[in-house]
Order: sequence, then structure tokens, then C-alpha cells
Amino acid sequence: QVQLVESGGGTVQPGGSLTLSCVASKNIFSDYDMAWYRQAPGKQREWVAKLSHRLETEYADSVKGRFTISRDYAKNMVFLFMKSLKYEDTAVYYCGAQGIYTNERFWGQGTQVTVSS
Repeated sequence: QVQLVESGGGTVQPGGSLTLSCVASKNIFSDYDMAWYRQAPGKQREWVAKLSHRLETEYADSVKGRFTISRDYAKNMVFLFMKSLKYEDTAVYYCGAQGIYTNERFWGQGTQVTVSS
């Protein structure tokens, strides 16, 4: 079992920046691909960014060029740096881990990001 805990959410003005963090209860980066998802009110959870165990990154078109996913292997942490934030980025952001050898998937509890003037 893996626990994921997100932090770093908050309220930011349009055009602002924010960095989300996700710490895993153990080092899983060799066996799991990591990703960030988000869920806005009344909408389904959507994928935002992915960081594979091979350090390959992918981004949803809506955040490409504005968001950056990265990790700190030694600290078991994954980050999502967000810049040029827009109102439509408002959502609860979730950290997720997907096993590359298994079908296991783990989620964090989420952290709220609100973009508001």
C-alpha cells in the first residue's frame, strides 16, 4: 500500500503561479508512473500531467507550456509547477500513482486550487 499526500494548494490571482507537492510513503518511482489529475466542480476528474518512471513527461493540451511536472527521487516527492494560471484551472488537484507492472493505482486526498481575482 502506498500513501500519497498532496499540499501546496491555495488561492491565487489569474496569471499567478503555484507549486503543488505530493509526497509518497515510500520510494515508488521505479515501479510507478506518477501523474496529476484535477476535478472541477460538476465535472469529471481529468488528467493533467504525467511523469513516467523513465522521466518522460506528458501534458494535457489545456496546460501545456504552463505546467511542469517533476520529482525529487530522494525525497519521494512529485511536484506540479503551475504558472499563468487561469480561472478554468480552479479544481481539486490529485496526485496519482499507476503501477507499471501491476494494475495498482493510488490516489492522494487532493488539494484545492482556486484562481480568483
